[in-house]
Amino acid sequence: MANIGFIGAGNMGTAIMKGISTSSLGKDVELFAFDPSTEKVEALSKYNVSACSSEKEIMEKCKYVFLAVKPQIIEGVLETIAAHTQKDTVIISIAAGIGDDFIAKKTIPEAKVILVMPNTPLLLGEGASALSRNERVSDEEFDVVLNIFRICGKAAVIPKDKMKEIIAINGSSPAFIYLFAKGFIDYAASVGIDKAAAEELFTQSLIGSAKMITDSGNTIDELIKMVSSPGGTTLAGLDRLYEGNLTDVVKNCCESCTRRAYELSK
Repeated sequence: MANIGFIGAGNMGTAIMKGISTSSLGKDVELFAFDPSTEKVEALSKYNVSACSSEKEIMEKCKYVFLAVKPQIIEGVLETIAAHTQKDTVIISIAAGIGDDFIAKKTIPEAKVILVMPNTPLLLGEGASALSRNERVSDEEFDVVLNIFRICGKAAVIPKDKMKEIIAINGSSPAFIYLFAKGFIDYAASVGIDKAAAEELFTQSLIGSAKMITDSGNTIDELIKMVSSPGGTTLAGLDRLYEGNLTDVVKNCCESCTRRAYELSK
């Protein structure tokens, strides 16, 4: 298998490198990384990642190049690697809102581009990643990248014109879930329940509820009914959530997230 390189060694890039290194793929590939912070790259030696001194070195050594950088700086990175991008280089971008046309415009017209929207649970091998590709990426090349993200959790292939809309569903949604969880844990503290006990019980409820959605065979509406006894405590709480139009609030949250993705793409 061809060499795999990373430009950027932040949390997400590190999580992907760790996933590759600790999987069955690890013995078949060589990993390379560049980051302005040499400390970050040096820390990756435990995952058998070789340090590179520049973006140019990554491009010269690797067929598969991950751009693990923020959307705000990706334009400069693309301009730096443009002169070193080959027709067989596969560029994998995890920058939110950045499309394949923009990447090709800033590098070479024939650029092979795979877009990925991962999320931070990749750090624990429990990521959820959405992938798409442009027409120049072969099935074999795409499968290499798809398998990497399946090793790091779950992965789904979606149309590339929905890569901005998917951000709210899996990329940003952990932050939304954490805020939701904070409300419950703060409530527990306000009524004198030990924080550690509340966190343990509520987080297990999140895990169990997710498994019920994926494994029970019931729809979400059916699952809600299973917890809701007539005249009981659950319905009393649900009534307040309905009064507050929780699902509309979530929709508005997602729409705002998507609008920002389109702004970043300009």
